[in-house]
Amino acid sequence: MGPDLGPDLQVRLIFGDVLTLGPGKAALLDHIIAEGSISAAGRRMAMSYTRAWSLVEEMNAAFRVPLVVTARGGAGHGGATVTPEGVAVLQTYRRIEAKLRAACAEDIAEIAAAMRGEARDAGLSGGVSE
Repeated sequence: MGPDLGPDLQVRLIFGDVLTLGPGKAALLDHIIAEGSISAAGRRMAMSYTRAWSLVEEMNAAFRVPLVVTARGGAGHGGATVTPEGVAVLQTYRRIEAKLRAACAEDIAEIAAAMRGEARDAGLSGGVSE
């Protein structure tokens, strides 16, 4: 399942009051990997730099090793990197998503089949939130 194939399943791992790791933070890590910048990653997600930085700080504070490190510098010299630990956390999160989608596909399809047409069709676009 996925955005164009039917209803989407969103996974949120809630670690008490310390951290919620969900689709938004995972997407932010993906975009930081692709862009090499927290501000550029935030722009790709229509998110302010302040909000993106806040989410990075929240993730970094929750783990023994930071998931994202930054380098200060002027134009073209600064940036952000997802650490090997951050990549591992992201890969594990994506693996959990894939396993849950596979394990729940029939049940999700059963629920979708019981829905009214317009409600069922609305799920075809999927969606991601934090």
